[in-house]
Parts: sequence; structure tokens; C-alpha cells
Amino acid sequence: MRLGYLGPEGTFSEQAAILYEPAAEFVPYPSIRSVAEAVDAREIDEGVVPIENSLHGSVIDVLDFLIRTDRTKIKFELAIPIEQCLIVVPGADRREVEVIYSHPQALGQCQEFLAREYPGVELVASLSTAGSVTDMVESDRPAAAIAPFRAAEIHGAEVAERGIQGNRSNFTRFVTLASEDSLPTGHDKTSLAFWYASDAPGTLYETLGIFSSRGINLVKIESRPTGESLGEYVFLVDIEGHRLDAIVAAALAELTKVTSELRVFGSYPMLRSEPA
Repeated sequence: MRLGYLGPEGTFSEQAAILYEPAAEFVPYPSIRSVAEAVDAREIDEGVVPIENSLHGSVIDVLDFLIRTDRTKIKFELAIPIEQCLIVVPGADRREVEVIYSHPQALGQCQEFLAREYPGVELVASLSTAGSVTDMVESDRPAAAIAPFRAAEIHGAEVAERGIQGNRSNFTRFVTLASEDSLPTGHDKTSLAFWYASDAPGTLYETLGIFSSRGINLVKIESRPTGESLGEYVFLVDIEGHRLDAIVAAALAELTKVTSELRVFGSYPMLRSEPA
């Protein structure tokens, strides 16, 4: 299987891809979006992408992509613990750092550390945490990077401090994107999105009642702008159960009657617990 992930080597995405399918042929991509688009174009069989961090919330690139496609589904989910490291060039004095590189998600996860240890230092977004180490090495100013320990090993860099994320209970949930979702296992989750042609008082309340009246538990709900007009939103919902379960299928059928658009991202085995 050709399995795409956010590269280069040393990212948390690579770690998740190896955990998901260690025997796969791994194909790195320069961005989360490009992984999803490669699956959609059938350049690869599947792709592993981050979709939610326990500290910094949803990864909007993935959600926005799923809203706009009907060719790609969520097939699987897994989570890994995230330990961010402050990485410097070997022999560098971390007190002289003028710029710090990392992926925006990692910068957000480490904002307390950065505010305390590096107030006023320029923060620059990189395409990936592992890529930020390359950006650091190539910088013409004294620099540091925030990335996994493995990225420092790969690039021969020095780890100045480990565990700099704001919370020790820092996990990222990854999903596998594929042309089809998973068959029912008896312990599943279904992700979907819906929106309305027009808004009215109680519309969302009545929609959610479709699930509660059938005893379907909502795991998560959030909203994203449609991108069409200011004040218009897409509602994203995770529910317990598989789309092929009779009770869920009935709810989805009812949902099509009260929304202008319904997009089922896929049904897949639900995580039973957080990773150790």
C-alpha cells in the first residue's frame, strides 16, 4: 500500500503512519492539503493526516477539504502523544535565539513556553515540524525549531529542551483518508457535515433532535464558515454509530430533509481510549 503523510521524515505524521501500517510504502508530501488531494486524485492508496489536537483544536485544512469532496472518506482514526522539543544547531547558545520555526499547530501548543522563555522572539511558520529543523539550519539568524525528538536525530541537531508543550496530556488525533470508509465493527464513529440554505430560530436545535430522539450520542459538534458568504456556516458533527446501522441510517435519511446539503465523511472504528 502506498501511504501518504505530511513529510519530511521525522514528523508526528510519519510516526502515525508507521503506527497505522508499518509495512506500507511511505510517500511524504509537503503539506496536509497535498496529502488529502493525492488521495482524492488516487495518486496514493491512503493518507494519514492530523485532524485534531487535544490542546489546539481541529486542523481546519482537513475539515475544509472533506467538506468540499465526496470522493474521499475517513477510514480509520488513531492518536499519538505529542512531545515537542526545542531544537538548536549543535553548540548554539539558546539564549541568543532571534527566530523560532515550527508548524503553526506546534507553535500554538507551545505558546506558554514561548511567552515565558522567548518573549519578543520572532515566530515563523514552517510547513511541518520536521521541516522547521531544516528552516532553522538554513536561517541566516540565530534560530531554533520546535519539532519531535526524531527530527533532531535525523538532521544531526541538538535538543535543548524536551516536553515544552503547554500540557503534558497533549495528543493529536489522526485519520486515514481513503476512497472508502470502514465496515461496521460494533464500536464505530461517523463524521458528517451539513448546512442550510437559510437560517431560522430553532433550526439547529431541531436538527440535533433527530439524533437525540433516536438515542444517538453526539461526540463532537463545531462550525466552519462556508466560504460563500459572511455569516453562513457548515456544522460538523461526530456521532457514535456506523452509517450502515439501521438507527444511524434512519437519522441520516431524516437529516437530508431538513438540511440543504449533507456530507458524510465516513464511518470508522472509534478510539477506545487515549494512547499511553
